Amino acid sequence: MSSPVIRRQAASGGSGSLKRSRPRYGEQAIQVLLVAAALVSVATTVGIVVALVPPVVRFFGHIGIGEFLTGTNWAPLFKPASFGVLPLIGGTLMVTAIALLVAVPLGLGAAVYLSEYANSRVRKVFKPVLEVLAGIPTVVYGFFALKAITPLLQDIWPGGEGPQIFNALSAGFVMGIMIIPTIASLAEDSMSAVPRALRDGAFALGSSRMQVSTRVVFPAALSGTVAAIVLGISRAIGETMIVVIAAGGRPNLSFNPLEGMQTMTAFIASTGIGDVPVGSVGYQTIFAVGMLLFLMTLVMNLVSIRLVRKYREVYE
Repeated sequence: MSSPVIRRQAASGGSGSLKRSRPRYGEQAIQVLLVAAALVSVATTVGIVVALVPPVVRFFGHIGIGEFLTGTNWAPLFKPASFGVLPLIGGTLMVTAIALLVAVPLGLGAAVYLSEYANSRVRKVFKPVLEVLAGIPTVVYGFFALKAITPLLQDIWPGGEGPQIFNALSAGFVMGIMIIPTIASLAEDSMSAVPRALRDGAFALGSSRMQVSTRVVFPAALSGTVAAIVLGISRAIGETMIVVIAAGGRPNLSFNPLEGMQTMTAFIASTGIGDVPVGSVGYQTIFAVGMLLFLMTLVMNLVSIRLVRKYREVYE
């Protein structure tokens, strides 16, 4: 006895088709929009490169790459001019390192607590409150570092000689507070995605909650945790207002975080709104520093992608 589907196919000559009889124009339009949205980021990156390359080429037509990358004195707007970018790189790395020393342990600790210790009611309250920090304008963080953190450090510093008014320590500390929500939220999402069966198996073997968190969940979520930390680093390196207000505007190649320093983004911000003639070598330094910052971020993201792929865990 033949089924109705077979009888219909036989009546139509046996050429049955699983395709839809009519095209779905709405689905096609959505697909086009999604492809366009994906191409926006690519087009933006290409546009940044196209905007940076010509001024950078003209800049290095006047200044040697070796002098730019290895020089220890940065004074492009003074006479005689100096174009050694190492003080800006040193200030950027110093502030970023301090921010990571604050944000990574606190952010990962918050992620472990929200994922493994907090109940659903506490998590629903704590996580939005934590993410509120990400919505505070960075200029507010900068004034908080300058008016609250720096005087506090000067008062409690042993020996009575605390940080200078503008210093890398307070800027890095407040920047670390700013990026805690980024690291904590992404790391918590990664830890929450670890299958419950791994936790149950570890508890069945007599493991404590701390052992399960540090020896089972954290290694299983390592790729997501690395991605969270790298995103936090990217945001710290690209931060402008905090370092402009709290770190100072004097290029200083020093390992002392109590001194004032200028970062790459702070130089771009302060010089871009000044009276530097367009087309001059001093004006082209903005693009040279911007290109170097772009390349640093690109290399860091490529390394992070490799690490994420290397330590990614796939569960069925």
